[in-house]
Amino acid sequence: MGYPRAGAHYRRSTGEFLAWFGTDEDCLDYLEWLRWPGGFACPRCGHAGGWRLADGRVECGGCGRRTSVTAGTIFDKTRTPLTVWFHACWLFATAKDGISARHLQRALEIGSCQTAWAMLHRLRSALVRPGRDRLAGVAEAGEAFIGGEEHGLRGGRQPGKKVLAGIAAGISEPKGIGRCRMAVLADASASSLGPFVTGSVEPGSRVITDGWVGYNGLAALGYAHERRNQKAAARRGEDPGELLPAVHRVSSLCKRWLPGTHQGSVEPAHLQAYLNEFAFRFNRRNSRSRGLVFFRVLELAAGHDPVRYDDIRATRKPRSKPPRQRGTGHPPSLNRPAAARPWRTAEMQLPFPLRLRIHSPLRGAAVGCDNRVPSRCRLVRAGGRLGFFGVIGQRRAGRKVHSCAGVPLVVTGFAWTVRGRA
Repeated sequence: MGYPRAGAHYRRSTGEFLAWFGTDEDCLDYLEWLRWPGGFACPRCGHAGGWRLADGRVECGGCGRRTSVTAGTIFDKTRTPLTVWFHACWLFATAKDGISARHLQRALEIGSCQTAWAMLHRLRSALVRPGRDRLAGVAEAGEAFIGGEEHGLRGGRQPGKKVLAGIAAGISEPKGIGRCRMAVLADASASSLGPFVTGSVEPGSRVITDGWVGYNGLAALGYAHERRNQKAAARRGEDPGELLPAVHRVSSLCKRWLPGTHQGSVEPAHLQAYLNEFAFRFNRRNSRSRGLVFFRVLELAAGHDPVRYDDIRATRKPRSKPPRQRGTGHPPSLNRPAAARPWRTAEMQLPFPLRLRIHSPLRGAAVGCDNRVPSRCRLVRAGGRLGFFGVIGQRRAGRKVHSCAGVPLVVTGFAWTVRGRA
């Protein structure tokens, strides 16, 4: 498959998304096309061709292995409907600043926040494509601590509860920032910084760093190393922050993104997953179509190995007692029948004729309206709704309000309750 085209390979708007993926069968067919665009190919022997069985699986024509569309992907053995998964991917891709597990749980009626959190982490684990291209040309490399201030630490590279992250950012000519790479580092030594640079930047590129001794071995690794000493720049009266503008920009955006979307609820054990998500969003910040970002997320998810819950949780502490029952079970499928306009059902309409009593909570008086409507108040009906218009207690109600049984009416600042019966 060549470069994807809008309207044919991915949807351009929310309206097209709802029209394309209204049922679980539509989602399964799209996932099958993403996984095998040229037709079925056996994941075991590579044989092309097979036949579909009654249970939806496909049997290979070569080795006879039976496989499903979701087997071998992050959707493997999932009990969540595919419509919920696709809507989660759409919200994940279209939200420029990301989406929290709480918001996903409320939006898709997911039983527990833990399930929504696991869904998002499975998507984050698929954002790094194996064998992706490294940065080339001119790149800046640096490191930054992720976390707040700690008492007793003066800053710099002092160890503490904060996590050290390596940052590599490409430089676009004549100006601007290209793609970025981020990774959690054990420390700021040459044994940690060297593998990070070699895994992020193509050998032979020009790498700009500060004067830290951990970068001294980059020239031996095949890079054109350019060192910029911040202390020397400060002595010359220059701004040290301008020596590595790309690294500082990426670092500040990441530190602002984590407390914003996720309210700072990021455990150090899961920081790498959030850094992958930030790099994925940063590298596609200029994408004109959010639908294309959704296509890339699903494409990576369909080609990624299964991710189990034990693979993404940080701790495996034994339970002293069984867990409490939480949530309402698996989320319901979004493939639902039409609601047939429940607001127009007979139970929601007021029958006529009515016997009404209009109560004033402020004055404690009541005006009886039983077919013989007083001259100072008038009940009108327009479009199947009951309206009130007139003079109450010598106060002119200068507006018409709609009413329903048991629903408060607001007339010139007074709260009125209409009670009716046939």
